[in-house]
Amino acid sequence: MKRILTIAGSDSCGGAGIQADLKTFSAHGLFGMSVITAVTAQNTQGVFGVQDISAELIQKQIEAVFDDIAVDAVKIGMVSITDTIKVIAQTLERYPVRNLVVDPVMVSKSGYHLLQPEAKEALIRYLLPMAKVVTPNIPEAEVITGMKINDLEDMKSAAVQIYHMNPEYVLVKGGHLEGEAVDLLYDGKDFKYYHSPRIHTQNTHGTGCTLSSAIASNLAKNMSVAEAIEGAKAYITVAIEQSFSIGKGVGPTHHFYELYKKAGLI
Repeated sequence: MKRILTIAGSDSCGGAGIQADLKTFSAHGLFGMSVITAVTAQNTQGVFGVQDISAELIQKQIEAVFDDIAVDAVKIGMVSITDTIKVIAQTLERYPVRNLVVDPVMVSKSGYHLLQPEAKEALIRYLLPMAKVVTPNIPEAEVITGMKINDLEDMKSAAVQIYHMNPEYVLVKGGHLEGEAVDLLYDGKDFKYYHSPRIHTQNTHGTGCTLSSAIASNLAKNMSVAEAIEGAKAYITVAIEQSFSIGKGVGPTHHFYELYKKAGLI
């Protein structure tokens, strides 16, 4: 069985973060492991508090996994402060890390800043050059590049700028624009477009975490980057279509819809 590690924050309502990552790994038939960078108090209505885990304990979590278990892929999500980012990069440099996907989580859907502004430069300097794929949405790409993104041409310009920060591939997600949802992959030479219909639902909690985890899962299964993203897009589309209206706000996606259907549970 392939083994995959998420390094991210914990979501107490289970729709995003570590919880979404582990669900996604399981849905893809992988054995999931976790390094928790922060504990959040959140639900479908918002984020109400964050407690960062110490850099020392983050380091020990990473070491505990890699010193014992071979890791086929790594996904990095919420890393809110500079010390966290530095210790992750420094520790991972000591191990044979394959298939690293960085999801630059910055602001929750309720507007809570999950990446402190002063940590942005550390993210760019330490983590992006380690990434096989980096997966910013439009607001995140705007923060990383300092430019305003209004259309597909702006997405292409942002992807080029981010590519020069030295990840292998850049996937700019277009869900925040109007009309058809188009994601854009750039490999330093060519652009590849991923089209999907816009699903009219408010239940999109954890979509970015889930998509990046699905990409990492597919990379662990030896897919090419283009194939990994195509499969991940199909997975997240179904997960959003079958999302849950639980809570009083933005509900979570359905990570196990296909498995539940095969098992005759739905």
